[in-house]
Amino acid sequence: MRGTELKDGQHSTPDPSERSQLWPRVLGSLAIIGLLVGLMIGRLTNPEPARLDNIEVHRDQLVLWFNDEPRLHGEVVEGTVAMLFDATGAPASGRLLVDGKPVTWRIQRSDQGLLLTVVAARPLQMQWRAVQLDGRWQTTVELREQ
Repeated sequence: MRGTELKDGQHSTPDPSERSQLWPRVLGSLAIIGLLVGLMIGRLTNPEPARLDNIEVHRDQLVLWFNDEPRLHGEVVEGTVAMLFDATGAPASGRLLVDGKPVTWRIQRSDQGLLLTVVAARPLQMQWRAVQLDGRWQTTVELREQ
Protein backbone atom coordinates (compact mmCIF):
# COMPACT_ATOMS: atom_id res chain seq x y z
CA MET A 1 0.00 0.00 0.00
CA ARG A 2 1.26 3.42 -0.83
CA GLY A 3 1.63 6.17 1.69
CA THR A 4 2.42 9.85 1.54
CA GLU A 5 6.06 9.44 2.48
CA LEU A 6 8.82 10.51 0.15
CA LYS A 7 10.03 7.89 -2.29
CA ASP A 8 12.81 8.91 -4.58
CA GLY A 9 12.05 12.60 -3.92
CA GLN A 10 8.42 12.40 -5.07
CA HIS A 11 5.17 12.58 -3.16
CA SER A 12 2.24 10.32 -3.91
CA THR A 13 -0.10 13.38 -4.03
CA PRO A 14 0.60 16.70 -5.75
CA ASP A 15 1.32 19.85 -3.75
CA PRO A 16 -1.74 22.02 -3.05
CA SER A 17 -0.17 24.87 -5.01
CA GLU A 18 -0.08 22.70 -8.10
CA ARG A 19 -3.73 21.69 -7.88
CA SER A 20 -6.12 23.25 -10.31
CA GLN A 21 -8.30 26.04 -8.94
CA LEU A 22 -11.23 25.19 -11.25
CA TRP A 23 -13.78 24.13 -8.60
CA PRO A 24 -14.51 27.71 -7.35
CA ARG A 25 -14.82 28.85 -10.97
CA VAL A 26 -17.25 26.04 -11.77
CA LEU A 27 -19.40 26.88 -8.73
CA GLY A 28 -19.33 30.59 -9.60
CA SER A 29 -20.32 29.88 -13.19
CA LEU A 30 -23.20 27.64 -12.08
CA ALA A 31 -24.43 30.34 -9.70
CA ILE A 32 -24.41 32.99 -12.46
CA ILE A 33 -26.16 30.69 -14.95
CA GLY A 34 -28.80 29.81 -12.31
CA LEU A 35 -29.40 33.50 -11.60
CA LEU A 36 -29.82 34.33 -15.30
CA VAL A 37 -32.19 31.42 -15.93
CA GLY A 38 -34.22 32.42 -12.87
CA LEU A 39 -34.49 36.00 -14.15
CA MET A 40 -35.67 34.78 -17.56
CA ILE A 41 -38.31 32.52 -16.03
CA GLY A 42 -39.47 35.33 -13.77
CA ARG A 43 -39.78 37.64 -16.75
CA LEU A 44 -41.92 35.09 -18.61
CA THR A 45 -44.24 34.35 -15.70
CA ASN A 46 -44.66 37.97 -14.58
CA PRO A 47 -44.86 40.17 -17.68
CA GLU A 48 -44.93 43.94 -17.54
CA PRO A 49 -48.34 45.50 -16.95
CA ALA A 50 -50.16 47.22 -19.78
CA ARG A 51 -49.15 50.81 -20.57
CA LEU A 52 -51.54 53.70 -21.24
CA ASP A 53 -50.41 55.21 -24.54
CA ASN A 54 -53.02 57.79 -25.44
CA ILE A 55 -56.26 59.41 -24.22
CA GLU A 56 -58.85 60.80 -26.62
CA VAL A 57 -61.67 63.01 -25.41
CA HIS A 58 -64.90 62.87 -27.41
CA ARG A 59 -68.38 64.13 -26.71
CA ASP A 60 -69.88 62.01 -23.89
CA GLN A 61 -66.94 59.56 -23.85
CA LEU A 62 -63.28 58.98 -23.09
CA VAL A 63 -61.22 56.64 -25.28
CA LEU A 64 -58.11 55.17 -23.66
CA TRP A 65 -55.50 53.34 -25.75
CA PHE A 66 -53.27 50.68 -24.16
CA ASN A 67 -50.41 48.64 -25.62
CA ASP A 68 -51.86 45.45 -24.10
CA GLU A 69 -55.14 44.36 -22.51
CA PRO A 70 -55.37 45.80 -18.98
CA ARG A 71 -57.38 44.24 -16.19
CA LEU A 72 -59.89 46.76 -14.98
CA HIS A 73 -62.55 47.30 -12.37
CA GLY A 74 -65.16 50.03 -12.68
CA GLU A 75 -67.77 51.38 -10.29
CA VAL A 76 -70.18 54.24 -9.98
CA VAL A 77 -70.05 55.50 -6.39
CA GLU A 78 -72.77 58.06 -5.55
CA GLY A 79 -72.76 59.34 -9.13
CA THR A 80 -68.96 59.51 -9.43
CA VAL A 81 -67.32 57.17 -11.94
CA ALA A 82 -64.19 55.34 -10.77
CA MET A 83 -62.21 52.86 -12.86
CA LEU A 84 -59.03 51.09 -11.78
CA PHE A 85 -56.74 49.84 -14.56
CA ASP A 86 -53.90 47.40 -13.92
CA ALA A 87 -51.56 49.48 -16.07
CA THR A 88 -48.83 52.09 -16.00
CA GLY A 89 -48.88 55.55 -17.49
CA ALA A 90 -48.60 59.25 -16.91
CA PRO A 91 -51.14 61.17 -14.84
CA ALA A 92 -53.53 63.33 -16.86
CA SER A 93 -56.68 65.38 -16.39
CA GLY A 94 -59.17 67.34 -18.41
CA ARG A 95 -62.77 68.22 -19.13
CA LEU A 96 -65.44 66.96 -21.48
CA LEU A 97 -69.12 67.61 -22.11
CA VAL A 98 -71.84 65.14 -21.16
CA ASP A 99 -75.26 66.19 -22.44
CA GLY A 100 -73.82 69.67 -22.97
CA LYS A 101 -72.68 70.06 -19.34
CA PRO A 102 -69.04 70.07 -18.16
CA VAL A 103 -67.51 67.01 -16.52
CA THR A 104 -64.01 66.75 -15.03
CA TRP A 105 -61.87 63.61 -15.39
CA ARG A 106 -58.51 62.70 -13.91
CA ILE A 107 -56.11 59.77 -14.22
CA GLN A 108 -53.70 59.30 -11.34
CA ARG A 109 -51.28 56.63 -10.21
CA SER A 110 -52.20 54.37 -7.31
CA ASP A 111 -50.71 51.29 -5.66
CA GLN A 112 -52.78 48.98 -7.87
CA GLY A 113 -52.28 50.83 -11.19
CA LEU A 114 -54.03 53.81 -12.78
CA LEU A 115 -57.21 55.28 -11.32
CA LEU A 116 -59.64 57.14 -13.57
CA THR A 117 -62.18 59.32 -11.77
CA VAL A 118 -64.93 61.29 -13.47
CA VAL A 119 -66.80 63.89 -11.43
CA ALA A 120 -69.75 66.10 -12.32
CA ALA A 121 -72.21 68.33 -10.48
CA ARG A 122 -74.93 65.72 -11.09
CA PRO A 123 -74.86 61.91 -10.81
CA LEU A 124 -73.36 60.05 -13.75
CA GLN A 125 -73.73 56.59 -15.21
CA MET A 126 -71.10 54.83 -17.28
CA GLN A 127 -70.82 52.03 -19.75
CA TRP A 128 -67.46 50.77 -20.97
CA ARG A 129 -66.20 48.37 -23.60
CA ALA A 130 -62.75 47.20 -24.62
CA VAL A 131 -61.74 45.96 -28.06
CA GLN A 132 -58.47 45.09 -29.74
CA LEU A 133 -57.65 47.22 -32.79
CA ASP A 134 -54.38 47.06 -34.75
CA GLY A 135 -52.55 45.22 -31.96
CA ARG A 136 -53.56 47.80 -29.35
CA TRP A 137 -56.43 47.82 -26.86
CA GLN A 138 -59.06 50.52 -26.99
CA THR A 139 -61.19 51.06 -23.89
CA THR A 140 -64.17 53.35 -24.42
CA VAL A 141 -65.92 54.84 -21.39
CA GLU A 142 -69.32 56.26 -22.32
CA LEU A 143 -70.87 58.68 -19.83
CA ARG A 144 -74.43 59.95 -19.40
CA GLU A 145 -76.50 61.66 -16.75
CA GLN A 146 -78.43 59.50 -14.34
